[in-house]
Amino acid sequence: MAILPLSTVRVLDLSRVLAGPLAGQMLADLGADVIKVERPGTGDDSRVFGAPYLTGPDGRPTRENAFYLSANRNKKSVTVNIACAQGQDIIRRLAAKADVVLENYKVGDLKRYGLDYDAIRSLNPGVIYCSVTGYGQSGPYAKKPGYDAVFQGQSGLMSVTGLPDHKPGGGPMKVGPSIADVITGLNVSNAILAALYSRDANGGTGQFIDVALLDCMVAALSHYAQIYLTSGEVPVRRGTQGNGGMPSTLFPCSDGAIMLTAGNDVQYARLCDAVERPDLASHPLFHTNILRVENRDALTAEFDAIFRRNTVAHWLERLEAFGIPSGPINTLDQVFADPQMRHRGMAVPAPHPLAPDLRVLRNPLHFSATPITRYDAPPMLGQHTDAVLADELGFDADTLARLRAEGVI
Repeated sequence: MAILPLSTVRVLDLSRVLAGPLAGQMLADLGADVIKVERPGTGDDSRVFGAPYLTGPDGRPTRENAFYLSANRNKKSVTVNIACAQGQDIIRRLAAKADVVLENYKVGDLKRYGLDYDAIRSLNPGVIYCSVTGYGQSGPYAKKPGYDAVFQGQSGLMSVTGLPDHKPGGGPMKVGPSIADVITGLNVSNAILAALYSRDANGGTGQFIDVALLDCMVAALSHYAQIYLTSGEVPVRRGTQGNGGMPSTLFPCSDGAIMLTAGNDVQYARLCDAVERPDLASHPLFHTNILRVENRDALTAEFDAIFRRNTVAHWLERLEAFGIPSGPINTLDQVFADPQMRHRGMAVPAPHPLAPDLRVLRNPLHFSATPITRYDAPPMLGQHTDAVLADELGFDADTLARLRAEGVI
């Protein structure tokens, strides 16, 4: 079996819910030894975020729910009470041996426990300490709490998502998944990888990384944000319409709907041939992409009428034959039944003590020399407490029993 890229890296994951845990999961997928610290008795907040839960042998729901399962594979779960002195000492001793400490507590919270960056750096000068917060370590909002939906609104994402105000159902719209958490998690893992490389290439000195969900979401607006920064024009909601090559939108068919994008003039001419309307290729309002963008509503109306005349299957077959980027509007059951997704193996087995047939999402990265093949099920609460504390800190059975009786672990 190939040695994974981060097989020598040890991560102490103090984060909860989604953004931080997703970053820790990405590092774990790449081979890092990730120790997830949870509260004794209750664990990560996400464990109680609601159904669906895995079912226990007695047929009743357990604390292992889908939200938690989505962000914690390939980790070890250790329960430690960081509110007590003995628990804080355990965390410091684990952090002293870690390459990375990842946390998402509110600004200043861990300082009162002696678990902030300065305290850990004094024990471990090479540590990469990454703090994930809603608004960052500085600024007028630094101490404010927040969740994904708040940042979708505050970042401007919701202002450009949804139908225009003048259409039925118009108004700002939240993206379905917790996209601010997901994007932040990817940024966090990217930042940690860069910091590890910098440390190892420049003398072994660690550093502090400050990542804010709001920053990540504003950065993720990409070309939408650049439209404003370039022109002063505030982008508007356009429903499913794209902002570049046109037409690019959802088109209802007689039995469903499709998405398509004709990204340039050549593709547009082929699209007109595919729908047997070559006259639209030379239409004075549509014959260049600049004109099609300027007249997007009229263009969309023309193709709307065309696509409504036949089925999804008919149009996708025609569009594929003419090389037009297009696809169906899949539900998740259709996604995982799709032949391309089945070929790519986007759902992989991760046998769980409560669900031997559990599947999880495959990491989307493909490496030729170091393929990701390990998919250990997300751990049950405290599953690895005894093993980790015995192996890493030398605790014997009597010590573990005492700490458990005292509520430390």
